[in-house]
Amino acid sequence: MTVISLRHARVRYGPLEALHGVTLAAPGPGITVLLGRNGSGRTTALRALAGDVPLSGGAVVWDGRDVTDVPAYERARRGLCLVPERRAVFGSLTVRENLALTAPDPARALDAYPALRPLLGRRAGTLSGGEQRMLALCRALSARARVVLVDEPAQGMSPAVAARTYALLAALDACVVVAEQRLPPALRGRPAFVYVLRRGAVVFAGETGELDRSASARQP
Repeated sequence: MTVISLRHARVRYGPLEALHGVTLAAPGPGITVLLGRNGSGRTTALRALAGDVPLSGGAVVWDGRDVTDVPAYERARRGLCLVPERRAVFGSLTVRENLALTAPDPARALDAYPALRPLLGRRAGTLSGGEQRMLALCRALSARARVVLVDEPAQGMSPAVAARTYALLAALDACVVVAEQRLPPALRGRPAFVYVLRRGAVVFAGETGELDRSASARQP
């Protein structure tokens, strides 16, 4: 089992502290969800796990090893894949060229999202928001990563494609951590662990089925 975690993690952006001693753990294979409104710290927590932002306190631990000082590119080499909310594709490259960065044969990616097949020759920067998310996720699915971190996976997608996206993520043999504003419909009834963040702190931790019953998770 792969486990990646934050332990009493603090992150500062200049004079502002975005994470106030956050502790969370994501096991895999399986999905862990970080929920919270904009400014809650969910995206910062995801970036901290990836090494995309430095900690001002605490630690990142991966499979029992402290990787706090391991740079992002080295975490990627060890099998971590981050799909950010923005700038997740290379806009000047074609769809085919984007896919080739992680897999020479795009067949697996196109099986996941057949709608990309007629777009292989298009520059990624000309795609719609939902199409760009599909392309970014194709690269993550093809990478065979041990840890997959995705910020708002289904942004811009239709409900049917969003449901397919979560089914694909759930089927990965990886530790998958997603950041969302609300619990996606596709995850209701599916086993997943949820953390709710508010103002840089964890206010709820539990299974998806416990979320609706939690008063702390519903408070503004």
